[in-house]
Amino acid sequence: MAETVSDFMVKRLLDWGIKRIYGYPGDGINGIMGALNRASDSMAFVQVRHEEMAAFMACAHAKFTGEVGVCLATSGPGAIHLLNGLYDAQLDHQPVVAIVGQQARTALGGHYQQEVDLITLFKDVAHEYVHMATDPAQVRHLIDRAIRIARSERCVTCVIVPADVQELEAVPSPERKHGTIFSGIGYADPRVVPADADLRRAADVLNAGERVAILIGAGAMGAADEVTEVADLLGTGVAKALLGKAALPDDLPFVTGSIGLLGTRPSWEMMANCDTLLMIGSRFPYSEFLPKEGQARGVQIDLDGRMLSMRYPMEVNLVGDSKETLRALIPYLQRKRDRRWREWIEGTIAEWWRVLEARAMNDADPLNPQRVAWELSPRLPDNAIIACDTGSVTNWYARDIKLRRGMMGSVSGTLATMGPGVPYAIAAKFAFPDRPVFALVGDGSMQMAGNNELITVAKYWKEWRNPQLIVLVLNNHDLNQVTWEQRVLVGDTKFEASQNVPDFPYAGYAESIGLKGIRVDSPDAVGPAWEEALAADRPVVVEAITDPNVPPLPPHITFEQAKSFAMSLFKGDPDAVGVIRQSFKDMVESYLPRRGK
Repeated sequence: MAETVSDFMVKRLLDWGIKRIYGYPGDGINGIMGALNRASDSMAFVQVRHEEMAAFMACAHAKFTGEVGVCLATSGPGAIHLLNGLYDAQLDHQPVVAIVGQQARTALGGHYQQEVDLITLFKDVAHEYVHMATDPAQVRHLIDRAIRIARSERCVTCVIVPADVQELEAVPSPERKHGTIFSGIGYADPRVVPADADLRRAADVLNAGERVAILIGAGAMGAADEVTEVADLLGTGVAKALLGKAALPDDLPFVTGSIGLLGTRPSWEMMANCDTLLMIGSRFPYSEFLPKEGQARGVQIDLDGRMLSMRYPMEVNLVGDSKETLRALIPYLQRKRDRRWREWIEGTIAEWWRVLEARAMNDADPLNPQRVAWELSPRLPDNAIIACDTGSVTNWYARDIKLRRGMMGSVSGTLATMGPGVPYAIAAKFAFPDRPVFALVGDGSMQMAGNNELITVAKYWKEWRNPQLIVLVLNNHDLNQVTWEQRVLVGDTKFEASQNVPDFPYAGYAESIGLKGIRVDSPDAVGPAWEEALAADRPVVVEAITDPNVPPLPPHITFEQAKSFAMSLFKGDPDAVGVIRQSFKDMVESYLPRRGK
């Protein structure tokens, strides 16, 4: 049997080091599925429950491994389903290649079944590279360029393969004539470092500052030692954008934690009082949490020059890899002799951890969600990987979970979409089958996507050397983050028709498909529930019945936010009594820890 285009594609992906594809079958990719079957001893195919989940998993694979993630979908509806997960990857700058089927070339333009203009469809999310194979001789360079561009630009690319092309005889090497292309395999990341003169200018700004603040993001991954040394030299603390949470351990005394609405008071206070800002590998979007314009001099390091001086007007902009640039910058920095700024920051951090513990231990009806996260944190095994979904659960991940050195964690950062928690965790487990993996998910996201992907967990978990995958579901019967946004941002009461989430037996459902389920609704049972989950011989769903009225308090409450919140209560919010009670407790803990009970 002659090698088909599909066989050649799979082999070319293997030559690039791709070992796993996430996807869902369909008749628009029958040829590719046949090739994957023939190559199943070397290329793994992970069958998801929905194509959006395949794109989420490819994104998570890229985030956790640094490699290219690959997802596969059929023509028409399958391709359309990929989009949300692909935008998650694109907006978080992750290298993902989408391979999608298309109707036969002879049918195109004939209003055929499932015929969609896929090049136009993917032109935004995969704008760096999206092409359709119309001849077998193209496939070699389409795959090569899609992977190389995804890696080089840290972006989404897309290759569309019509069904009839998939079955044609492969052309591994095109005929050598005018109009043919002979592409090759291989890519190595460059060493990008600014010029010495620019490093000296940056050092002059940082050396002159008396109260320097550092903000790091996902671009600082792998630069923990360099960031630590710079923070020590400059006598400052380090705040972290959400995607950079795992870039530096939370248990270091100078790490102020997350920044923004989900952030910490030490991060807010450091930015409010600094006279110099050093931003490293971050595209943190919320300028209101950075110093006021004119308050601080600024230096920014980013590998993408297009992202420089966009959130704050920087005095020195350095295009370069964070690790290499910091290494080159360190010799020009002078150690701050006056350590009062650093000591003040460390004092605010120590006090903040006491506040968080006090808030977590406050009573709630029936469970305080902060306590569920707080009690998990010290029990996290070394080298754990945490995938967090979008919602109020993100607050507790950002604040109450202390990531230690060697741990990884991620969220849907820029897109902030609901649904990726469980698929992210599954991808992490496939990439690192020996490591313990946790998914932190709200009940809204669980009903949207997580419950279905538990079926994927049930399908594959026995293949993992370490079966430890634990899904925490915060069951509060409320789309909680949006409920609080309605109250605080626009002064509306909770709209029960839109916000109430139907009850569902998450732990019982897990048991029904062969996993372990643990339901906890008592404060004293939280710790034992985590111990039981960690000791299980299979994946676990921990269903915590939590109080939706525990407020995700921002680090700084503006007058307008306070006014809107009060208006929502005066308008007759259905949960007003519980909201007032829990808000009062947490506000008291902000100033008098352990006095709010």
